Amino acid sequence: MKLLIVEDSERLRRNLRQGLAGAGFVVDAAADGVAAAGFLAGFDYDLVVLDLMLPRRDGFEVLRALPRDGRRPRTLVLSARDQVGDRVAALNAGADDYLVKPFAFEELLARLHALARRPALAQSPLLEHAGVALDSHARNACVHGAPLALTPREFALLELLLRHRGRVLARAEIHERLAGSDSTASDRGVEVLVFGLRRKLAAAGCAALIENRRGAGYLIP
Repeated sequence: MKLLIVEDSERLRRNLRQGLAGAGFVVDAAADGVAAAGFLAGFDYDLVVLDLMLPRRDGFEVLRALPRDGRRPRTLVLSARDQVGDRVAALNAGADDYLVKPFAFEELLARLHALARRPALAQSPLLEHAGVALDSHARNACVHGAPLALTPREFALLELLLRHRGRVLARAEIHERLAGSDSTASDRGVEVLVFGLRRKLAAAGCAALIENRRGAGYLIP
């Protein structure tokens, strides 16, 4: 899942980014409300972690500017403002949850997973096809019951292809879903990533899982 952190504290922003990336999210980060608006206009996010007291444009303005259609991300406000009125105002402005600073990272992670399980975003954590089984919550995969050792990006690619089984995903689309917006890598790196995943699948006895449609992209049929 792709997530945007909007937090003006550089230290907290860095720690959140590191922790959430380690938990399997693709993470972008903005330091103020104007930068956040730019990210939200240019990319689709599943989740947003949003501070309220931001420079240039505050969190309430960011909440009110979120799209109202199916592209609207679930939003968790993370703020030092701990009054009931603050929480009510944020929820009325469109927030889906509210967590007061200081906080435990484990609780933040649990709340994000809970938001992801709500109907608009709900996806089964268990994916199975052609002898391949993947558990997105436990972050493990296996082939015919044998563990498959994957890098985080290989795991994310396999999950993406399984979740969109039957649909050709263009190289640029895969790159956008698996890389943060500040990545300097070319989308040509997707070819290397697919090659490595295919090699591991083949060694595990599942050589023909991923197909290449020349000029179009990749799919699991």
